[in-house]
Amino acid sequence: DRAFRDLDFMVCVDPYLNETTSHADVILPPPPVMRTPHYDLSLLFVAVRNYARFSPPVLPPEPGRPSEAEILARLTMIASGQGADADPDLLDEMILDQMFRRAVETPGSPVEGCEVAELRASLDGTTGAERRLDAMLRLGPYGLSLAKLLANPHGVDLGPLEPRLAEVLCTASGRVELAPPPLVEDLARLRERLAVRPAEMVLIGRRHLRSNNSWLHNVGPLVGGSNRCTLQIHPDDVTRLGLDGHALVRSAGGELVVPLEPTETIMPGVVSLPHGWGHSGSAQLVAAEHAGVNANTLTDDSVVDIPSGNAVFNGVPVTLSPA
Repeated sequence: DRAFRDLDFMVCVDPYLNETTSHADVILPPPPVMRTPHYDLSLLFVAVRNYARFSPPVLPPEPGRPSEAEILARLTMIASGQGADADPDLLDEMILDQMFRRAVETPGSPVEGCEVAELRASLDGTTGAERRLDAMLRLGPYGLSLAKLLANPHGVDLGPLEPRLAEVLCTASGRVELAPPPLVEDLARLRERLAVRPAEMVLIGRRHLRSNNSWLHNVGPLVGGSNRCTLQIHPDDVTRLGLDGHALVRSAGGELVVPLEPTETIMPGVVSLPHGWGHSGSAQLVAAEHAGVNANTLTDDSVVDIPSGNAVFNGVPVTLSPA
């Protein structure tokens, strides 16, 4: 929050006025999902079978309203010095040209030796984003195209998953290196830490399955049930510390009052707080009604993980007392 307030200018692409975008000078909302095409990509990381699927928008685009891809393309053109009036299609054409030039010069490519102009002319799609998708599909190993996916609205089954580790592993040894030098060199610090008396209570994070960080906190049906901002704690610690209902949690970074969720699924001496909450005062009405607390209040920004430089979010020493 402090850093965002000091920015000279900030632009956000977001459908919500939330804790982050409230600092923005300009907020550019993308069209709603019903007016947006979709190609399954992130879902493929957890799929149990190989497939490809494209979903055209259910409703037509609203006149004069740019797509999310057009918004990002125009921002890219502005950031590259082309100005606000530059045609965002120029960015798509540049990307397509580079993509095809690299592909025709790559041995073994499905388009090796072809003419870039002919490849560009063969593409389908009504937008630059769709043409780029069509190009990537055609350059892939399965003989796919945007037209083929449109003809198969439920997706194309590409068979069972196949191992690819040997193809993508690029370590010098050609092996999965479980003990790279930066981690081995840090063992001395670990041994020193193990010799120090541990904190009486430590805080770890938690992620709710129906939250996906904070994305879904403004969706009414998804903020009830177990999807709440509570501090999980072992019942023995509740009794030992004389807690009831809520607790005041203090760390070197700050303090919070949090509702308790006693559970034997967490070990004594450890408490767990989910991330993504802290919507007090938010313009998102549903999220504000279920504000919860910001777990980052308890993290100490002066403590970082040595090898990576990341902030330390787990194993944070805390004290608990009745609220």
